[in-house]
Parts: sequence; structure tokens; C-alpha cells
Amino acid sequence: MNMNKTEKNQLKKQSLLPWSLILIVGLIIVDQIVKHWVTSNIPLNGSRTFIPGLLDLDNLHNTGAAWSMLEGRQWFFAVVTVTAIIVVAYLMWKNRRSAWMMTGLSLIMAGAVGNFIDRLSQRYVVDMFALKNVNFPVFNVADACLTVGVFIMLIVVLKEDDHK
Repeated sequence: MNMNKTEKNQLKKQSLLPWSLILIVGLIIVDQIVKHWVTSNIPLNGSRTFIPGLLDLDNLHNTGAAWSMLEGRQWFFAVVTVTAIIVVAYLMWKNRRSAWMMTGLSLIMAGAVGNFIDRLSQRYVVDMFALKNVNFPVFNVADACLTVGVFIMLIVVLKEDDHK
């Protein structure tokens, strides 16, 4: 399909919010399904080999952040998460026409909400992906979304600085 210049400019002007909301909801659903599957099929503190020598699936309950930092401080995580959700929602509205910004922000929002659902409903986060032979915390889909989203945002911000 060939588009003329006017059609291309109009596409650029369209808000990406609907697509971002679909991405956010989809990632939250995937996160919650994986967490449910793990808690239903792997005993607490148990483990299953997923990719031999590379990745195991564990069933861990984490009341803290990575490496169990700030363990048990649910009030702190609630305040930080609500603040993050508000800030990310504002940034999404402000940058609703920027594909890379919206991608990064959508991943961050999905990750924040996915883990917040766990903290509100269970007072802990279910973590399951354990990298073998690497000193890295066990993580979940929401954590991966947060990490990739922050990485994308760093690249976008650094690229913007290059153009100034």
C-alpha cells in the first residue's frame, strides 16, 4: 500500500495510546498466567529445569525487590508503584505519538502493574525465571518488562541528547 506524504504525516500524528493499552493489558495477562501456572505446578521453593544448563523455573515468593532488597516493606513498594504508575501515565499521554517512547513506557507500566497485582493480592511477588551459572536474581515476566522498558527509555533519552 503506497501512502502519500499527507497520509504518512497523519499517521505520525495519531495517538499510540490504544495500541499501548493493548500491549499493557496483554503483558499483564501473560505475567499473571505464567505466575498462576508456576504456583499451580511447582511447589513453593521448588524448581524445574526449563532449558538445561541455562534456565530453571522456580516458585519463589519475594516480599522485597531484586535480591530480596527491602524485604517486607510493602508500604514502600505501594507508594513507589503508585507514584510510578502516575508518572508513567503522564509521560505516556505527553509522548503518545512517539513509538519508541510509548513502547518503553508501556513495558514499564505493564511490569509495574503486574507486580503490583501480586503485592496487593498476596503481599509478595511470584518469581520464577532462574538463570543458571549467573549471579542474577530470580525474576518474572513483569520484571523482564520493567527491565526492557527502562533499557528502551535509556536508549531513547540518549538518542534525543545526541540530536540536541
